[in-house]
Amino acid sequence: MKYTVILERDEDGYYVVSVPALPGCFTQGKTREEALENAKEAIESYIGSLRKHNEPIPEDVGEEVVLDA
Repeated sequence: MKYTVILERDEDGYYVVSVPALPGCFTQGKTREEALENAKEAIESYIGSLRKHNEPIPEDVGEEVVLDA
């Protein structure tokens, strides 16, 4: 599955990632690459939890959105 992710740099220079299709799915990283890798792990964990609880898995095929401050 593919999910849209939003990357933003915070005031400390970290990349903060949110996944709009998965409410509450957030992560961060020191670099863009680390943040995206952490996002993959966060998405996998989120979906794993949904499966465990027999909840529907949201579908979202989108693009990566990068916002630099």
